[in-house]
Amino acid sequence: MLTVIEGVYENGQIVLEHTPKLNTKTKVMVIFEEIIETEVAPKKRTFGISKGTIQMSPDFNDPLDDLKDYM
Repeated sequence: MLTVIEGVYENGQIVLEHTPKLNTKTKVMVIFEEIIETEVAPKKRTFGISKGTIQMSPDFNDPLDDLKDYM
């Protein structure tokens, strides 16, 4: 069985987020993953960026010829 527990390696020690529920001697694998901290603020969206790209036909609200039987 494989169980994953996250933790942090700091000052020569590994500090786990929680204690595993194990009663017997168990093989352990440790994988070091670099922590990359970026402080890139998301770009703010410009209002009206799609203005003029969507057009509706002038007869959009007119009744459809296919539905004349139902009216």
